[in-house]
Amino acid sequence: MHLNPYGEEVVNLAADLANRRPRTADELADRCREAGLVLERPVAQEDLDRTQDALDRWEKVVDATDEDERAALLNGMLAASAAYPRLTDHAGSGWHLHYRDDWQSLGPLLFQLISVGTALHLAGRGMHRLRRCAVTGCATIFADTSRTGRQRYCSQRCANRDAVRRHRARTTGRDD
Repeated sequence: MHLNPYGEEVVNLAADLANRRPRTADELADRCREAGLVLERPVAQEDLDRTQDALDRWEKVVDATDEDERAALLNGMLAASAAYPRLTDHAGSGWHLHYRDDWQSLGPLLFQLISVGTALHLAGRGMHRLRRCAVTGCATIFADTSRTGRQRYCSQRCANRDAVRRHRARTTGRDD
């Protein structure tokens, strides 16, 4: 049984690729394989270029200032990557849905996965659940998959660093 492969995992992959942009086609292929993608074709420089363009557009979705802007930007990505959903057993791992054309190279494939996955993530969890870390100086992107939907930091390390900063700001100037 396959659960939705277009939700949390692909948004986390997009965040990982955006936070640490791959420099070569081989690096892109390796990181996609590590994330569980089945690569059906060799990865070329054009795939890396297309992925960089997709990540540039996706970061605009992340940085949108309100829900309407975020939806408009994401709808533009969805329109550019539109394909009919289809059942597939391409990897012999069981029937599942793809929201993309078969036998695509990695660049267009990632564009479609990121577009659909982000739309499903935001529609299912909330339009605010994709952002950058709240710590000043940290621009790391993350998908909020917390139970409460109030995650503000990319990591526990940043949360602790901000807590220490706030504590020091409160205690500075006190006579103890």
